[in-house]
Amino acid sequence: MITFKQLEALYWIVEMRGFEPASAKLNMTQSAISKRVQELEVALDIEIFDRAKRNARLTEKGAELFQYAADMLRHRDIMLERVSAKHVLVRRFRIGVTELTALTWLPSLIESIRDAYPLVTIEPSVELSTELFKKLEADQLDLIIVPDIFDDARFVSTPLKAVENVWMCSPTLYYNNEAIELQDLERFTVLTQGGSSGTGLIYDRWFAQHDVRFNRTIVSNYLVAQVGLTLSGLGISYLPKKCMSFLIDQRQLCVINTKTPLPLVRYSAVHRADRVLGLTVEVSKLAEKACNFDQMLLHKLP
Repeated sequence: MITFKQLEALYWIVEMRGFEPASAKLNMTQSAISKRVQELEVALDIEIFDRAKRNARLTEKGAELFQYAADMLRHRDIMLERVSAKHVLVRRFRIGVTELTALTWLPSLIESIRDAYPLVTIEPSVELSTELFKKLEADQLDLIIVPDIFDDARFVSTPLKAVENVWMCSPTLYYNNEAIELQDLERFTVLTQGGSSGTGLIYDRWFAQHDVRFNRTIVSNYLVAQVGLTLSGLGISYLPKKCMSFLIDQRQLCVINTKTPLPLVRYSAVHRADRVLGLTVEVSKLAEKACNFDQMLLHKLP
């Protein structure tokens, strides 16, 4: 008789790309997880993994079985979500966020999820927008919170709040309250986010539309590094205004006013259209309520 535990063993060996990481994921020994695969092979009279290969490579029948296993586990989760009460639902929820969300309101969102679903295991991932989208596409994440740049019918987006970014720099580099033209920024070294960042992509396109070309740039994909470089006086940078206000109040950073302001960057909660589970939809709604980019958590640290 085939069991869900056997199918889960197969699923995670493939997803984690090996017996060892899968056994760690399921909190099992490698011999125990291997035994479940062997039980499947005996029950179905097939070979699931090619023993001639050193890594866990599926045979043709094994690949077919994996697809059935993934579908069965997904339908099991759907059944449990729709039938079980929230307080007894046991499931893992894989959520991906960018650095800005992790540094601002992610703790509030996690607290809301735990209050609504006490037994759900939350597995967060903090990465660049493009990497999060790739993982969502590969079904390695259930929901991502990223700048709204991905227009794809395969995914469902729930609009969240927008972030206002402004140009900032160290007061030792430049200080003037008068608004300047965008083209005047070309004389500075610009600390910019790379093309793997959602905000970076949005602004790169916007700069091109406004014929703004920077002569010297330093690319950083990470917000904390970008803030550090800006504080060091190495250049100017676009940073979220509200959550950086404490650095402005402390006169460690100052705002460079421009006659043409930067566009707002709207964030969205995104999930796959073919994974419309109750928990995913509910977390999207919780994200709408919890979303708040106003304060940086680092400001609260002693």
